[in-house]
Amino acid sequence: MSKDPIDRAADTIKGTIDDARDRVHENAHRSEAEAERMRRDVAGDAMNPGEKAGSVANEAKNRAQAEIDKMKQELRDRK
Repeated sequence: MSKDPIDRAADTIKGTIDDARDRVHENAHRSEAEAERMRRDVAGDAMNPGEKAGSVANEAKNRAQAEIDKMKQELRDRK
């Protein structure tokens, strides 16, 4: 059974809102990852190996979260 026009419109609006939220989150995670890389570039040798490892892990985490947000948008667009 097909949805009525109001339900379709509501689904479209919800999808648009969800996409916008995921785009904001994706961009925030990418910005955080880039900021982490810049911190390492600026601090350079002043960071000890543990701090560098933590920074690399934090950058990787943020990049992964950005990719997850991007995939959520792509999956929603396929429906």
